[in-house]
Amino acid sequence: MDKHLDEEKIENQVYKNGDALTDFGDFREYLSGKVNLGKKLGMDEEQLANSAQKVADYLSSKEPPKNSEERLLQELWNVGTEEEQHKLAHMLVRLVQQT
Repeated sequence: MDKHLDEEKIENQVYKNGDALTDFGDFREYLSGKVNLGKKLGMDEEQLANSAQKVADYLSSKEPPKNSEERLLQELWNVGTEEEQHKLAHMLVRLVQQT
C-alpha cells in the first residue's frame, strides 16, 4: 500500500482477497496484515489512514457489505463528511493495531 493508491490497484487487491473479507474477524485480520505491512515499509499513521480512506472510498461505492459490521461501517462512511471519514480511517488503523 502506498499513498498513491489508485482504484485499479484497490480493485485488484479486493478481488484477489475477496474470500478473506466475508467474516468481520477475518476482515480485521486482513486489514491488520496490511497495516503491519505498511508500517514495515515505513508508513506513519497518517499515511496508513490516507490509504485506508482510499480503500474505504472504493469499498463503499463498489463492494456490497458481506456482514452486518461491514454494513454499519459502510453506512457510517456514507453519512460522514470527508473529515469524519478521515477520522474513521484513523480509528480503523488503530483498531487493527490492537489485535
